[in-house]
Amino acid sequence: MLLVVGAFIGYRVHKNGGGLKGLLATAVGHDENTVKNLPKIYCLVLGKSQNLTDTIMVVAYDPQEQQASVLSIPRDTFIGNNKSKATAWDKLNAVYQTGAENVLKEVNELTGLDIQYYLMVDNEAFRVLVDAVGGVKFNVPMDMDYDTNKQNFHIHLKAGEQVLDGEKAEQLVRFRHNNNGSTYSYDYGIEDLGRTKTQRAFLTALIKQTLKPENLLKINEFIEIANQYVKTNLDFNTVKDYIPYLTEFNMSDLKTEYLPGEAELTNGVWIYSAYEKQTKELIDKLFLHPSVEGETISGENLNPNISRETIKVEVLNGTTSNSKLEKVVAKLQNAGYHVTKTGNTSSTEQTTIINRGNVGEEVQEELKTLLSTTHISAGQATTVDITIIIGKDI
Repeated sequence: MLLVVGAFIGYRVHKNGGGLKGLLATAVGHDENTVKNLPKIYCLVLGKSQNLTDTIMVVAYDPQEQQASVLSIPRDTFIGNNKSKATAWDKLNAVYQTGAENVLKEVNELTGLDIQYYLMVDNEAFRVLVDAVGGVKFNVPMDMDYDTNKQNFHIHLKAGEQVLDGEKAEQLVRFRHNNNGSTYSYDYGIEDLGRTKTQRAFLTALIKQTLKPENLLKINEFIEIANQYVKTNLDFNTVKDYIPYLTEFNMSDLKTEYLPGEAELTNGVWIYSAYEKQTKELIDKLFLHPSVEGETISGENLNPNISRETIKVEVLNGTTSNSKLEKVVAKLQNAGYHVTKTGNTSSTEQTTIINRGNVGEEVQEELKTLLSTTHISAGQATTVDITIIIGKDI
């Protein structure tokens, strides 16, 4: 009898794809057709610190296409009707105090998405989860030294790759600036821009660690942690349906972006104003019609008035993949740009375009389209006009 049962289970595991995915799918009662009926899932993730949010992210996963995306939204994003009369209560972060459901409503209006679920994670839940997966290896981008007696919170981290436990991970994702006022570099993104970039990078590392086989087998422990610490309208039994297929997700395919916009001072209040057109384009690219690997812009869409051969481009690889460097260089050369230098740089999550010369807006917009990125900044003049730093998101 045991042989018959064992043979049947083995058959089911095989039909469900074999390996860890097949084992987990069988364990939760799936068959080979289950994934075909699993919809893409969207969730708003809110990181709670006292009565405010340090983290606001839209996360999406499509088990059928094996695509996942993360969008960071600045907590100071303006959601009022008149910027000239803006107050602190017109910031997205302020809505949090009226309930997560209201934040969800505002984010849906901002993005045009129909997000159904939210996860509100406090600092204790975050620390417990990181410890539960055995800590997370992460390259801390800079020395961090900050103290606040008001919140009785202290950040003391050294730059470099290290395994962060829950306490140190909390320090990392909450850091904005040091006691002496120094913060992330301009190219990285100062203050909140840098913090959200670090948060996205750490989330990627945390997911990667969580998806290790030894941690996926702790699913019941994670659900227990969530039930104890996390406020949500999502049924965690629903989450179980997606776990088997996450085992096949390639983390290098995770797309992470930042809401396009700019910080501005209006009516004595600092707010973050989203760019309406760029936000709509980004939402379409990131969530509604994710770009296909290897996709290139067609020649008929290139601006005929740009003299690309006169623009000197430097390409620096911020990933460990030489093929990504070759792909970007080929894409630029096929479009007619003059790539004069290539090389490697420190690891980075996001692809960035640095304008080092008098390069017009048309060129900048075309490069952003070619490379599927919204991240562009001004840099010091060098022997090139444009520096492109390739991130893991490409």
